[in-house]
Amino acid sequence: SVSRTSPNLAFVPACLPPDPVEVEELQHFVSNSKRLFVMTGAGISTESGIPDYRSEGVGLYARTDRRPIQHAEFVRSASARQRYWARNFVGWPQFSAHQPNAAHRVLRDWEKLGKLHWLVTQNVDALHTKAGSQRVTELHGCTHRVFCLACGDQILRSELQEHFEALNPTWKAEAFGVAPDGDVLLTDDQVRDFQVPACRKCGGILKPDVTFFGDTVSREKVNFVHQRLAESDSMLVAGSSMQVYSGYRFALAAREKQLPIAILNIGPTRLDHFASLKLNSRCGELLPLIV
Repeated sequence: SVSRTSPNLAFVPACLPPDPVEVEELQHFVSNSKRLFVMTGAGISTESGIPDYRSEGVGLYARTDRRPIQHAEFVRSASARQRYWARNFVGWPQFSAHQPNAAHRVLRDWEKLGKLHWLVTQNVDALHTKAGSQRVTELHGCTHRVFCLACGDQILRSELQEHFEALNPTWKAEAFGVAPDGDVLLTDDQVRDFQVPACRKCGGILKPDVTFFGDTVSREKVNFVHQRLAESDSMLVAGSSMQVYSGYRFALAAREKQLPIAILNIGPTRLDHFASLKLNSRCGELLPLIV
């Protein structure tokens, strides 16, 4: 079921209501698009109560000195994996319960109407899929899936939660704040006794099916997205500053193809100097106004 409650604005930067002129400009942009390529970032999910990293004042970097785990650290260090999974275990019930907001539903509706050609999300929260989008690529994977680094076996994250509970029947920890990728803040003392299961098939290391910082998106996925972009006639960026190159490269490709680019994001982005249109509004407030 999709929640239709009012948006959770705790992690949304302050911004003015949509300007009627801007609404009209975006309406014109969307109306002129026949095969719209949409890229979304963390800013589309903040209204569902999921914090992002970079937003001024409310992002994780602004609120704490904590940084996300690096791919090499996760692979190399058993204690880093223990810390990651303990935090993830505590945060999972809340993170997995987040529901799509108005912006996710609008993009799903555009797809159904044949307006949206392809959607690429940099988010790992599965909210586009929960909303019903089907023409979607999860550029950085999805926290709802887990795989073995040794044999490649995949399981659902919800299934892994049961394994965690079985291994840690008496382990309890109180969280200190929520982070963007579903984990929470815990102390080293809390983490110390947490048991992490190995792959049930081969005993290998289990990792969420997401691209950690320092890792790269597969060449196959990048090529696939470039193909979808080549079939499109315009690009809309929603809720992303596009600071991460894995997403930014597609905006560069769109510029090379001379596609019109519209940006809907609170605060500056890496594309502002070459976008056709830049709007500083909440995605969940402005997108539903577009017919």
